[in-house]
Amino acid sequence: MTAWRILAAPMALLGTLVASASALADHGMAHPWQLGLQTPVTPVAVQINDFHNLLLVIITAIAVFVTLLMVVVFVKFNAKANPTPRTTTHNTLLEVLWTAIPILILVVIAIPSFKLLYFSDRIVDAEMTVKAVGHQWYWSYEYPDHGEFSFDASMLADDELKPGQPRLLATDAAIVLPVNTNIRLLIAADDVIHAWAVPAFGVKLDGVPGRLNETWVRVAQEGTYYGQCSELCGTGHGFMPIMVKVVSKEAFAAWVVKAKAEYAARDGRPGLKLADAGGGTAE
Repeated sequence: MTAWRILAAPMALLGTLVASASALADHGMAHPWQLGLQTPVTPVAVQINDFHNLLLVIITAIAVFVTLLMVVVFVKFNAKANPTPRTTTHNTLLEVLWTAIPILILVVIAIPSFKLLYFSDRIVDAEMTVKAVGHQWYWSYEYPDHGEFSFDASMLADDELKPGQPRLLATDAAIVLPVNTNIRLLIAADDVIHAWAVPAFGVKLDGVPGRLNETWVRVAQEGTYYGQCSELCGTGHGFMPIMVKVVSKEAFAAWVVKAKAEYAARDGRPGLKLADAGGGTAE
């Protein structure tokens, strides 16, 4: 009982601090002194967060147990307290335990781990597809299910930032997604390996030249979310952020109409006039 109380007290304090930090922080980006992961807003991110919390309990228990065991050894078996050491070299029960217990711990970790890997990889009833392509050093996005328009998104310079936009994370164009929608994400690259990563979505997937990787998201909350390329891709690696705006389905439909006109016109293809695009944007 005493050992459990010793373990429970710091865990309770840590849980309180993590909950407080999550409550104070916006879910779309990290903040100074934030504890724990970003607030999850997709089913995959929720499971990653739960798995992280499980591992935190396990490794804390292991660390406390090993520390207490070392303290017992230092106190009980030092030369002063135990001048005549024992000559026992084997203990069958002890050897079985220190082999079996780590195996059980690994099984406890492996089962939810494999479930999470399968869950993050499966794509069930995708309602739309978005393709992200990494370049040195910016991202481009394609919407094949909504007129096949595409656009580039580059990081805003310091003198281009508007009030409230985070430095090194805001881009001149944002990928826009509808809330509560199963979305297939296709990730690719045209030069070197990049990685499309948005922590709040629980997504970090490599874009490899000549290969098309895929995953999925279903974002439960509207808002603006940020990420970055998470694969060392050259000197501009730290300057190709990701900005995602999650909006209502009605706002997304209005944005698609406007985006098709805007980006088709940029590509030199005939597009709808903005006056015909209808009201409402993703802003």
